[in-house]
Amino acid sequence: MFSWFLAATSSSSSGGGLVALAPLLLMGAVGYFLLIRPQQRRSRAQQALQRSIEEGDDVLTTAGIYATVIEIDEDLGTVVLEIAPGIRVKVVRGAIAQRITEDEYDEDEDEGEGEGEGEGDLADSTGDDAAK
Repeated sequence: MFSWFLAATSSSSSGGGLVALAPLLLMGAVGYFLLIRPQQRRSRAQQALQRSIEEGDDVLTTAGIYATVIEIDEDLGTVVLEIAPGIRVKVVRGAIAQRITEDEYDEDEDEGEGEGEGEGDLADSTGDDAAK
């Protein structure tokens, strides 16, 4: 079954095997640096974020829920989040996707200010110009 492989490796040229493996090794190295290493960095950054969460922080969960951290239980690895006044949920630390900062709140408010602009343009294009 593997006789053709053994025959090819036992040939008179000893450098041929290394040349054949070079593209495979190169693809493995490229895959490591493009896929595996960046994912490890993201994972370490996410774990550091989850360890640095403190009471009173505004967070976004992996389920897309905005909440405020009320209590942290280091022994169980859980946090109590308040998602609305008087409504609290207990989740594992891994459920926290990101910390929300004041800058992100300001950006969201700025985006909402642009709504409603251009409504007057619609009235002008309906043919009311002839009545003027």
